[in-house]
Amino acid sequence: MGDKPKLSVYWAASCGGCEIAITNLHEKILDVDANFDFMFCPCLLDTKKKDIEALDDNAIAITFFNGAIRTAENEEMAKLLRNKTQILIAFGACSFEGCIPGLANLTTKEEIFDTCYLSSPSTTNTENILPLTHVKVPEGELELPEFYEYVKPLKDVIEVDYFIPGCPPEPIQIWNVIEFVLSGEPLPPKGTVLGAGKTSVCEECTKTKEEKKISKFYRSFEIIPDTETCLLEQGIVCMGIATRSGCGALCPKVNMPCIGCYGPPEGVSDQGAKMISALGSIIDIDELQKVSKSKMTNHIDEIIATYPDLAGTFYKSSLANSLLRRKK
Repeated sequence: MGDKPKLSVYWAASCGGCEIAITNLHEKILDVDANFDFMFCPCLLDTKKKDIEALDDNAIAITFFNGAIRTAENEEMAKLLRNKTQILIAFGACSFEGCIPGLANLTTKEEIFDTCYLSSPSTTNTENILPLTHVKVPEGELELPEFYEYVKPLKDVIEVDYFIPGCPPEPIQIWNVIEFVLSGEPLPPKGTVLGAGKTSVCEECTKTKEEKKISKFYRSFEIIPDTETCLLEQGIVCMGIATRSGCGALCPKVNMPCIGCYGPPEGVSDQGAKMISALGSIIDIDELQKVSKSKMTNHIDEIIATYPDLAGTFYKSSLANSLLRRKK
């Protein structure tokens, strides 16, 4: 065991689906065990933080770090694992660009605490007690990690070698990366997005695509879409046009819209802005070309109003790494 390269996985601000994706390697998890000392994964193994601290620097060959940076503990572990790891990979959409935890950046730390601990209908907190980082009790001092003002992607706190997108990453992509490292071939330049393509999900989607003219948006539960036609052409907001390829268009294949979890395509800096631009070009205003500008504007506003959560849709996977970043 001691001669095998070490592999670690860490879970920061995320749902835990990335760990499930690793177990979804199925029998190939045995190949991982045969080639690596799989020695740190809080979800699956009982290795302690002190065991990592005791390692020499760069003792770990690969760390898959999933989850965004929400607390001081997340950042502390990121920096510790960076020091102990040769190849550190931002693993999954949360560490890559913030994903669902990053949507908390649409509000503030104070508003989050108010909702969670003071004003929600299910909360009873007559003394208005909020979490503290340090509290003294008869047995000693209790400590909680600092809850940061906003969510950050992993690359904002440490140097990241590679990125694997997805919510979660597809097991086949995880194995492809592991197999590539094991092959001994020269690694791609640092900063490369692994296990993904460079174009958009639309390039992988087999649905029929024609001229897009939308007069109304539908949420997924409001319509049973045709199985052969592009979902966006049917008024369902599918993020495929603004999302990096590599997943095989799995969601559109089962008639569900892409949620954007692979982040923006190569060369696109802001996924939400790309989607806004795309939608702006396909809203149907042909019949309004001869009417007043105000009527045209009102018509466009009415179409946009049929979809209730544009920020949560366009930036579901990438707000924390977008041009917007957070509420100012």
